[in-house]
Amino acid sequence: MAVTKNPLIRYKILDACLRNPYKKFTKELLLSTLNEKLIERFDDESHCIKLRQMQDDIVFMKSSEGWSIELAEEFDGKKRIFRYEDLNFSINNAPLNEIELNEFQSAIHVLSQFEGMPQFEGIQEIIAKLKFDLKAEETKQPFIGFDTNQDLKGMEHFSLLYNSTQKQLPLKITYQDFKSQYPYTFTLHPYYLKQYNKSWFLYGLHEEFMKSDWNVAIDRIIKIETLNKKFIPNKTIDWNDYFSDIIGVSKQVDGEIEEIVLHFNELTGKYMENKPIHETQKHKWLNDDTLEVKIKVIPNYELGRLILSYGESVTVIKPKHLKEEIKNRILSGLNNY
Repeated sequence: MAVTKNPLIRYKILDACLRNPYKKFTKELLLSTLNEKLIERFDDESHCIKLRQMQDDIVFMKSSEGWSIELAEEFDGKKRIFRYEDLNFSINNAPLNEIELNEFQSAIHVLSQFEGMPQFEGIQEIIAKLKFDLKAEETKQPFIGFDTNQDLKGMEHFSLLYNSTQKQLPLKITYQDFKSQYPYTFTLHPYYLKQYNKSWFLYGLHEEFMKSDWNVAIDRIIKIETLNKKFIPNKTIDWNDYFSDIIGVSKQVDGEIEEIVLHFNELTGKYMENKPIHETQKHKWLNDDTLEVKIKVIPNYELGRLILSYGESVTVIKPKHLKEEIKNRILSGLNNY
């Protein structure tokens, strides 16, 4: 059986058992309880351990590299009972050991990647305090990269949008979409923030049109301010359900779910097996060279853009109208060369 990747999880489960005054944990009961908690945590039996591993865990917890725990000399008949000498003791209250310090330091390096982003205001102070308290190494270079757009226009509004959505504050937005020659202003009751393709979008109720899923691209906002007026709450849209039948952020008012059938060549097909383009995806190999992918979504602009991004490695099989649309867009693109 595979050993749990993070031993701290096992140590914390054992800690809870060892300070339990109401249960007599023999080594057999302790092992079975530990494995039950691991299955409950990971929903996977592969993280269960054997007696030898548990004994090694207890030896480590007793060591100075661990938490120097002390176990009571207690027996139930001939069976040893595993319990702390001091039931008020817990590794959660003990000084951090090297394993925990390494865990925290890794977390600090990950958090540091978010410094400067508006939605993480104040994180610099938290990181600085953690580094000071844990004496984290300052010389390490970042070792992880996120697919974010630090230079996205409009990100200066993100904190206000986030707080207004969370606190249910109506907004007065001055906006200019790509089709408008001049900016225009409207009142929006914000409901949901959505990130797609490294850009952010705000959904809410457009007060004039009374449309609950009005879509605002953050990079097209000219000006924004909160309004001192009654907020109209969302009572109609489950946002998880709303996005479950589309790719991206645009949803046609009368759009219907259709089965989309795509054929991918061998190389891209192997990629598509491991990275589905939608939660409804079903796929099968028709032969050694072709993977058939089926999804059920409402066709929209983003779906077309996604298909075109795969270039010559994909063929639209159905529906016919989508096949014609992609074909025409490819032909139009050829005119540029």
